[in-house]
Amino acid sequence: MTDSDTKTLSLALYLYMCQNIVGTENHVKTMRLINTVRDNFTSGKEFIIITSGSFGEGLEMRGSDLDIMYLEKVLKVYEKIKTYNSDDVYLTMETDDVKVKITQLQIEHMDPLFLSILCEERNGKHYFSSALFKQETLRKTSGVLHGPCLSNKTGTYDQALCLHCTTWISQASQWITRSSNAWPSYNVKQSILKHGVLFVPIGVKGSPKEDIEWRISFSVGEKFLINTFTHTQLICYALLKILLKDVLETYTECRELLCSYFLKTIIFWISEELPQSIWKPKNLINCFMRCFSRLIYNVEYSVCLHYFIQENNMFENKIEGRAREILLEKLYNLHSYG
Repeated sequence: MTDSDTKTLSLALYLYMCQNIVGTENHVKTMRLINTVRDNFTSGKEFIIITSGSFGEGLEMRGSDLDIMYLEKVLKVYEKIKTYNSDDVYLTMETDDVKVKITQLQIEHMDPLFLSILCEERNGKHYFSSALFKQETLRKTSGVLHGPCLSNKTGTYDQALCLHCTTWISQASQWITRSSNAWPSYNVKQSILKHGVLFVPIGVKGSPKEDIEWRISFSVGEKFLINTFTHTQLICYALLKILLKDVLETYTECRELLCSYFLKTIIFWISEELPQSIWKPKNLINCFMRCFSRLIYNVEYSVCLHYFIQENNMFENKIEGRAREILLEKLYNLHSYG
């Protein structure tokens, strides 16, 4: 196929995706605006509400769940505390002897009643329990637990209660200097740093400290990044999701090996590498194939580095053995079609 043919086909595919799958650029902007307005109206004294997941990103695709994050405003998380007001509740991060992107939250000051309900004592220290936090939340609702979230019984709605640290954390400090290319822009980066990070109530499965571990989440930062995407970037991301849901997951052996988060991470890394001027409708197929090739490379070497915390290889102990071989075979076959 000539370069001219590829550009013609790219434009046709771009138009099809706009008309039938993703919507136009204006449609996506309108969806994001509606989400922001709704979030602002429904946030209150105790919680800040953020629509996340595909809907939050402006992608209303078949099979997309509605993910809502509730940021607890009363509980404050710090990496280190210098001074504190005795009336407030303070939690500090403790990252010794835990995996990357995981922390424990030690209680520096808290109401005694709170201590008795939601905390665990270990080695003379009090920790905020992620397990008890979820159980207490579940007790007040009719939902079911789904990882760190509470879901409705049909599984179409996920509600995640989160804690917030309003400053950037040292575990992700290398991202500040590493991503010094044109993307993301200085202003976007400053917005991400200013927002800080979240903590969701889930630990490492099987860990002796699982009940008091919390996962560090960059969901809001990732939302900032996706909002900077050109429409071609967003369509590339949508195509990767279609590849996963409608093709790879139809093979039993490949189910649950990959997830949308890995694909989002791949497109973040490639967005850092390529100039924004490349992400145009006429280059859609070439951009998509570059993302697809990177996915194959990552599976080949069982490496997918987290975008903000590079030390975290998300494929470690996950993409391996016979399942990895089968997945690679499927990916090679699909890639050979061009």
